[in-house]
Amino acid sequence: MGGQVEQVNEQIAALIAQASTAASAGQWQQAERLWGQVHQLAPAHPHALYSLGVHAHQRGDAVAALEYLMAARSSNPGDPMIVLTIAVVKQAQGDLDGQWQAIIAALALDAYFLPGLLAKAAFLETRGRPHAAAGVYRDALAVAPPEPQWPAVLRRKLLHAQQAVEQDTLELEARLRAALEIPRTSVDAALHGRWDEAAAIACGRTRPFHSQSNRLHIPRLPALPFHAEAAFPWIDELQRHTDAITHELRAVMDENTRGFAPYIAYAPDQPVNQWKDLNHSPAWSSYPLWAHGQPVEAHLQRCPATAYALSLVDAAQIDGVCPNAMFSVLAPHTTIPPHHGETNARLVAHLPLIVPEHCSFRVGYDWRRWEAGKVLVFDDSIEHEARNDSAQVRAVLIFDVWNPLLTQEERAMVNAMEAAIAAHRGG
Repeated sequence: MGGQVEQVNEQIAALIAQASTAASAGQWQQAERLWGQVHQLAPAHPHALYSLGVHAHQRGDAVAALEYLMAARSSNPGDPMIVLTIAVVKQAQGDLDGQWQAIIAALALDAYFLPGLLAKAAFLETRGRPHAAAGVYRDALAVAPPEPQWPAVLRRKLLHAQQAVEQDTLELEARLRAALEIPRTSVDAALHGRWDEAAAIACGRTRPFHSQSNRLHIPRLPALPFHAEAAFPWIDELQRHTDAITHELRAVMDENTRGFAPYIAYAPDQPVNQWKDLNHSPAWSSYPLWAHGQPVEAHLQRCPATAYALSLVDAAQIDGVCPNAMFSVLAPHTTIPPHHGETNARLVAHLPLIVPEHCSFRVGYDWRRWEAGKVLVFDDSIEHEARNDSAQVRAVLIFDVWNPLLTQEERAMVNAMEAAIAAHRGG
């Protein structure tokens, strides 16, 4: 008895292989005949029932197609593709309600079923609901693999999904511009960026950027990409030293880059992640003046004007972490990839010194261009990146300052926490 069952199973497997080969070659009648033989040997075989239903639909026999597909569903009730194919047959019959119910039933089995999401969106489009359809198309694109890996059978539909989403985004952007035009005039110009970003998030053009510290995160601090100059009374005085600082930078750069080293320098046993291209590369080099809270005395003595200027700032003092200060030199055509800093207890300041055209800097949603002698203070716990798309080097003085939203007492709390963390990790 066991031998007979095994023989039948082998026969079924051979027929399935032949049917698949015939279908791949476009030999539909031959494929249907072979699936019919599988069905005779195994009447409840879900793959045979499904395939016979598909072939019946191709021949225009909706009644037979539904009969086979309903039987396949009974045999394999968890397969969303069977249910979605029922929706296709219902559509061919003009049964829109049946089509919709089958689409929903398929997604009830798997809410992330890509063909089902595309079918749902297409149905909404045909019913004159383009904005609702675009929302479902967004969901479909979110669960789809990267474009190079799109299934060939779905590529046309996914391209249409992209177009539908883009059109919907353009229409929503126009609607938001119109809705905000009048109330915007009553809002302080310094706050316009907040509402530009809010509109971009609402349209799906960007995502929210949150503070995300690699080492020590202080909760409930506002995640402000750039901080206003008014919070830092030392900025004006520091900027007056720009020429002297730049002179010292050029002098140390002229010494055959002695003292400069790659800023990214991971050990061989450490994961480099997004830093692979810059690891141990002179494309992003630094001349440290302070490192992890310790002065680099030889470099400070070499750059007395810079050392004096740094003494003017409210430098963040976190044992073992900061202050840090350095000349940062970015080679031509070099990009610093998106990343997050160590802690939002401190902010990072840039004093741009050598800034060719085609250089830019992003923190969160906001892109800025460096201007020589104009300090930028930003929260580096928010995702940020830098680009030098010019043919010349870009150089800035980078240094740490306290987040002005922390009180003096909270600064002490930061140091107490960091000391405890360092002691624990070093034990």
